[in-house]
Amino acid sequence: MVGWKQRWVGWRNGIISSPAFQSWASRFPLTRPVSRVRARRLFDIIAGFTYSQTLFACVESGIVARLQQGAAASAELGTLARLGPDATRRLLRAAAALGLIERVGDDLWMLGEQGVALVGNPGAIAMIRHHHLLYADLADPLSLLRGERTEPGALAGYWPYALGDGSEGEDQAAVSPYSQLMAASQPMVADQVVHAWRFDRHRRMLDVGGGAGAFIAAVAKVAPRLDFGLFDLPAVTAIGARQLGEQGIKVNPHPGDFRNDAIPTGYDLITLIRILHDHDDELAQALLIKVRASLKPGDTLLIAEPMAGTSGAEAMADAYFGFYLLAMGSGRARTPQEIGAMLTRAGFASWRERPTGLPIVTRVIAATA
Repeated sequence: MVGWKQRWVGWRNGIISSPAFQSWASRFPLTRPVSRVRARRLFDIIAGFTYSQTLFACVESGIVARLQQGAAASAELGTLARLGPDATRRLLRAAAALGLIERVGDDLWMLGEQGVALVGNPGAIAMIRHHHLLYADLADPLSLLRGERTEPGALAGYWPYALGDGSEGEDQAAVSPYSQLMAASQPMVADQVVHAWRFDRHRRMLDVGGGAGAFIAAVAKVAPRLDFGLFDLPAVTAIGARQLGEQGIKVNPHPGDFRNDAIPTGYDLITLIRILHDHDDELAQALLIKVRASLKPGDTLLIAEPMAGTSGAEAMADAYFGFYLLAMGSGRARTPQEIGAMLTRAGFASWRERPTGLPIVTRVIAATA
């Protein structure tokens, strides 16, 4: 039986796909604005790859960093990027069209509104530089979706823990690149989380998969009396303990692998910051069971990560993270309800979502053991 929604979508699609209707809608005064917006959105999807490559070129060449210091002429920017005059002009015009930069004189450029927002977010710049690996893996998206590749892709090699057995965590050189990326991108997440939860109500906090300790450092600013623990692969934990010590933050290091080891006990708050969505359902569920076993009744688990079903951020979860995690070889974005069901199966007494200012960056779930 055909439902009302199917009938409506079928009728709508038949109308919109008609060349005669498209031509009429583009000329009729009442429908012309809508027609133009939809045409622009469609073209943005078609041309999106060139937009991201323009962004990458401006960041990687140093143009964004230079304009952060103030206005510059085309010749200076071209020299910085090692580009000829014509290529420089082409790149600057493309960046201006995207709002990254803007012309403020005959041949003088400054950051545009999008560019200013970008330089205020070092984590985003780190991800832009990192995305060349994702571009390589998405050169043939159907091959990726079909599972036809015989060798791990670029992202899988970058995040060895996603497919490894934990042995990669013994080598600091192997884990240093992704530890640095996580540390650079963590502040924008940490800022949302520390405003969503009262950390000073706890005595001891264990950050599981905490990497170089960037999240612990953020929490230490709002709850300096907390006793902190860091659980991660041995080489990662060593990096984190050293860097936190350099900041004057005392941390109890717990080297281990949650795939094979128990979660340390004695903490009344455990945090999983951008951890669950990196792993497939079986491993994520097993981790939650281990976390529950390490907590006493009434203790808290705090989960923070981008989640599916976020209003206004559907493309982030299903398009960006959908393909990113597929290329990485592990994990998926989940809705709060899916995570809640996993928490219930793990034995948690209750869970609830805590609002954040930018749910597109992260959403937060607090679960009570």
